[in-house]
Formats: sequence, structure tokens, C-alpha cells
Amino acid sequence: MGTPDDIKKKISDLEAQLSELKTQSKKEKGSGSPAAPSPDEPDANAEIPVIVDGTSTLKRLVQRIAMILQAGTVVVMFFDQEDGELRGIEPAYGVDPATLKKFKVRATHGVSGQVFRDGEPCVYHNAETDPRTKKDMVSMLKVQNGIAVPLILERRDEENRVVERTSIGVLHAMNKRHGEDFNDEDVRLLERMARNVGSIISNLELYRELQKEKEELLQTFESLTSGLMLVSPEGKVNQINAMARAMFDLPKDVVGTVAAESIQDEQVDEMILAGLDGKEPVPIELTKVIGGQERIYSVQGASVRNEDGRTLGYVMIFNDLTEQKNLDRMKSAFVAMASHELRTPLTAIKGFVSTLLMDDGFSKEEQTEFHTIIDQECDRLRRLIDDLLNTARIEANESLAPNYSQFQLRPLLEKVLVIQKQSTDKHSLYLDAQDNIPETLIGDEDKVDQILTNLLNNAIKYSPGGGDIILHARIDDDPLFLRLGVEDQGLGIPKDHLGKVFQKFHRVNNEDNRRIYGTGLGLFLVQHLVEQVHLGKIWVESEVGVGSTFWVKLPLQLDIEKAKEVNQ
Repeated sequence: MGTPDDIKKKISDLEAQLSELKTQSKKEKGSGSPAAPSPDEPDANAEIPVIVDGTSTLKRLVQRIAMILQAGTVVVMFFDQEDGELRGIEPAYGVDPATLKKFKVRATHGVSGQVFRDGEPCVYHNAETDPRTKKDMVSMLKVQNGIAVPLILERRDEENRVVERTSIGVLHAMNKRHGEDFNDEDVRLLERMARNVGSIISNLELYRELQKEKEELLQTFESLTSGLMLVSPEGKVNQINAMARAMFDLPKDVVGTVAAESIQDEQVDEMILAGLDGKEPVPIELTKVIGGQERIYSVQGASVRNEDGRTLGYVMIFNDLTEQKNLDRMKSAFVAMASHELRTPLTAIKGFVSTLLMDDGFSKEEQTEFHTIIDQECDRLRRLIDDLLNTARIEANESLAPNYSQFQLRPLLEKVLVIQKQSTDKHSLYLDAQDNIPETLIGDEDKVDQILTNLLNNAIKYSPGGGDIILHARIDDDPLFLRLGVEDQGLGIPKDHLGKVFQKFHRVNNEDNRRIYGTGLGLFLVQHLVEQVHLGKIWVESEVGVGSTFWVKLPLQLDIEKAKEVNQ
């Protein structure tokens, strides 16, 4: 569809084309050179009224043809390129709409097809016996005799020479009144009138196509996630989409009002004035409060001109940078936190190694304690590095290489709980497992271990005051799934953060959480391991000051082939 600038320019071009179509009839007068009509003969080359009234104009012209030629029936057939058919179109004379819809013929058949292909008129005096009319369904209209002339559009050069002729349909006049036959004079008159009929039909079709295209572009313009506004050279709002209206809390009928009075924003007003003055203003950042939330927008502007270089106005584009700004802030915080997380285990490792190197007088028990601490800090460092590497793989759409198997469920639950108990003396950890949980589960045992370990570690970390931590295991309400949950009595998560905790780098930024270090990658990785690797679901229920429960649903019978396909 193109950039917002392209779309806006296209709409302006379409408006210009529609305006030109409304007065195009003035140029049609030079399309032929028939003899001048007599005073009492209708002028077949008279100027066509404005195109927006084309349907009623065509109706009057069809009625005029019937009156002049004394025809009982007049039908306009238009060529449908997709179906290769000539079809009767409204308005018609002497034919009801239901019958007209059935009046169609292949462009290779009958009198209609012959006239359309050859571009020459045809007169038939007995439709019932003339072999050329058998395919034309003339019996439906009870046709006795008639004239068919081609509807031809001629394109001429500056010297009024025909450079292109295009056949777009056929014009029929049928059933001469009073039992008379059509003659050569009737053919000449019908050919002259066919020029205007062809011009009107062609312009109507083009007008409808342009209106349709304009409507599609306007709908696209309206639904863009970026805010767009076009200001006329007079400083009035020419077009504005839904996003821009929401930014400035404007009604739909703001179009046509003075932009500066409606927008009431000093920075935007200055950009508009500079743009209309022909200057190239520097892009700005704009902060607005929408729906109670602060949003940051990048504002850019550019002059809009048509192909002739005429200024159509000034377009402004408002791109929402809020999420990008938040991500930048989170990345900066992540760098600081990751530095701390890396430095802490390294400091401990270096300190205990240096202590061991400086003094050999430590007892066996003391040396074992120091080595244990060094080992634990190395594991902590490895986990951090693994989180960083796994995050990079996920962002690069690379698989985390799952290893599916059937493993014992309850022993795994008990193991992760025992390991986490060793990391705290302020919390009581319990397993709440129903008797009906399956003995085995199909999945990646190491990654299920990682999911539970991460959730339990988070529960301990975000419950600085201690309390109970419960690992739940039961059959879900949907009996095809196992539900696991980690419940704590910690700080809790504010409601506006519940939908964001699984985003990478995201951390709740308040006074309590600020003292708790972490990279903001753990839950992002857990979500991937649950949803991508095990085709499950994860969510959180929480109340500030009461605690949180992270729930995980895993299929009891994992479709390994489907899971492998997802993770390729």
C-alpha cells in the first residue's frame, strides 16, 4: 500500500482526477465532426452534464433516443472483461429491471457480438428469422426489428486526430413504432447519440472505480496505527485519521476547522506554520496522555504536492514510540543489572580462591565449605550466561533443541523442591500434589526442571520477608492437561504489570523490587519453554501485598511430532 505519505498523496491525486472528470464533457465535443443539427433536431453532441449526475443523464439520453427514433425498446449493453460478456445495464427503455438482468450474450455471439467486434452498425428487419439474432435472446424482449451500433471511445491527439478507438459495448434501439422499419437516417442518429452514451458510461465506470479506490485508501488511512493529519494550504484540517483524533481528543467532524484552534498544541502549531511556509521543520517528540497512560510520539512533517508541483497541503505523521522508549529503558536497566549479576558471583569466586591461595592452614571442613560456595557461584554464573544465550537464540528464531522423552513426574517435583529449600532459611517449601496426577509425563525433563526451578527461585526472591511457598500439581479442569503452580506470600504484582511480566527485560519498578536484582529474562524464557517447547500455557494470578501464583498447563500426552515442527 505504500508509506503514509504515499497514501495521502494518492488520495489527493484521486480527488484531483474526480474533479477533472466532472468537467471532462467539455473536451468530448471535439470527438467527432457530424453535420450540425437542424433547429428542431436534438443536438447529439450537446455538452454532457456533470458526471456525478451521470446515471440520470444517461436515463434522459436513453429516453431521448427512444423518442427520436420512435423505438419501443432501447438497451445499453456494456462489455464485462472478466466474463467476456455483453450485459444489459440500467437505465433501459421499455424493459423492466428483472428482464434486463437476463439480457446478456457472449461477445462472440449474435448481432451484439458482431457489432461489438467489428465496430460497425447493423440493421435487422425480422429478428425472428434473422440468423444473426438467434443468440441475442431477442425473443425475451419480443423484438421484431432493430438497430445495433457500437459504443466506441476515441482518443484524439492535439490535432484532433483519432489515435485510439476502444469498443466498450453496444447500443440497441428495437421495435420501431407503427410497424415501420429502421432506416439509414435512424442509424446515423443512433451513431451520433452513441458517442455521448459511450462517454457517459465510460466516465461513470471510471468515476466509480476512482471512488472505490479512494474509499479503500481512506479506510486504510483511517485504520493506520500511526496518526496522520493533512492540513490544507489555508491551515485547515483536510484529513485526520482515528489515531490522530484520539491523540488530541478530537471529534470526527474536526475536518474543515482551523488546525491551530483544534489541535491547541504549541509544538504542533509551530510545525504546521513552518511547513505551510515552505520550511522543513525538525522532527519533534510529543508526550500525550491517552486513556490515562502517557504515550510518546515522534512527529514528522512534509509538504504534499501533486504531479504539477502544486502544493496540496502539509501532512504530519505521529509514530508511537512509547514501547520503543520503554524497551530502551529496560535494556539500559538490564545492562546495569546484568553487570551486577555477573560481578557478584565473580567477586565471591575470586575472594574465596584468593583466600585459599594465601593461607594453607584451613581445616578440611573449611576448605569444603569454600569449595562448595565457589561451586554454587559458578552454577549461578552459568545459569545467567545460559539465560543470555537462550534469549539470543529465541530472538534469532533458533530452536533450544528440546530432548523429548517419558519421565517420572513426582520424583522431578520433589527434586526441584529439595534443591530450592537449600537456598533459603526464611521460607517453608511444600509440595501439594494430588494422588491422581500421572506417574509419567511426556516432554523435555530438563526444561520442565528449568521451568519449575525458575518459578520457585522467583517466588523466593520476591518474598523477601519469607513465608510459605507451595508447589501445586493436579489434573486441570481440562482432563487432557496437567496443571502445575507455584504459590508465594510475597510482594505481589500490580494489575497493570500482569500482562507484561513475561516480556524480556521487564521488571516491576517500585521501591520494594528495586532492591531485588535480576535480568528480567527468567519469565521470558519460561514462557517460551512452556508454550513453544511443550505447547502449553502459562499465566499469573497476583495481588499486591498478598502474593502471586504462577500457573502452568502442560498436555498429558504431548504430540511430539507437532512440537518438533513448532520448534524447527
